[in-house]
Amino acid sequence: MSRDPSRELQHYKDWLYAQAEPAGLGNAREPQPASSNRNRSSHQERNIGTTAPLPAPDLRHKNSRGVLYDRDRGYRVRASEIHTLTELGRFRAVGVEDLAGHAYPGHREEMEADLRNLVRQGLVSKQTFAGPEGTPRELLTLSKAGCRLLRANRIVHKDQALYHGFVRPREANHDADLYPLYQKEAARIEAQGGHPLRVALDFELKKEINRDLAKFGTGARQEIAGRHGLQVVGGKMPVPDMRIEYETPDGEMARVDLELVTEHYHGRCVADKVRAGFSLYTPRGEADRLRRVLDRRELIAEILSL
Repeated sequence: MSRDPSRELQHYKDWLYAQAEPAGLGNAREPQPASSNRNRSSHQERNIGTTAPLPAPDLRHKNSRGVLYDRDRGYRVRASEIHTLTELGRFRAVGVEDLAGHAYPGHREEMEADLRNLVRQGLVSKQTFAGPEGTPRELLTLSKAGCRLLRANRIVHKDQALYHGFVRPREANHDADLYPLYQKEAARIEAQGGHPLRVALDFELKKEINRDLAKFGTGARQEIAGRHGLQVVGGKMPVPDMRIEYETPDGEMARVDLELVTEHYHGRCVADKVRAGFSLYTPRGEADRLRRVLDRRELIAEILSL
């Protein structure tokens, strides 16, 4: 019998918020996952699940924890912790301070309690990296067990890639910067009546492009770029840091490609990103320098600050 994703999502919502009692998340064993393939050495997982985003957590029921299962192991989690696991899975790394500001505004103590529970159960890893100007920066990532738990319970969008584990320090910081970038752009989309549905990071996009290049050859670069909604610029195919796919107020599907431009970008690289049609974001204080770079190349682009 075929699955009904919308019905599965409603069952999940009902289960998640049922009666808001101490056992509100339920203790019944969740359905086991369908079989799936794991990507080699990428730390990326594709999930089979619902066709809509996870609902925002209700922090009023902060003491309601139930059990989610991955095979024979159960994990005690509550709604806000499930939401946190999902956020970490979509972005390879997330800063603790950014998570506090976006996922737990005004609920710092609840966030710290959630993280202690998730780290203790081995679902989340936390490390300190050297951030801007060498200042310490605490970053979070989903563990392999946390990734499996989300997949086993079909919690995220069926086409949403999930990641686990830290990469090199410089890349971890860059990945973490994409989370506040997403939040800012998602707010812009929602202000215009849209509804963000899926996030695709550069790793996922490059993997799909390289697969097509291996299959069809470099001579088909133009067609491959069009297939993935990209453009060929100067013989190359620029790939954005992040793509957000969303539903417009009219119910149509749309997407926006985003690039986080830092002080390390040289002029030609920035120009190629503009010609590729990407929306540019930059850390505070960098926007004026980038505008001068584009002016010298007679290019105009909207540059947004984080």
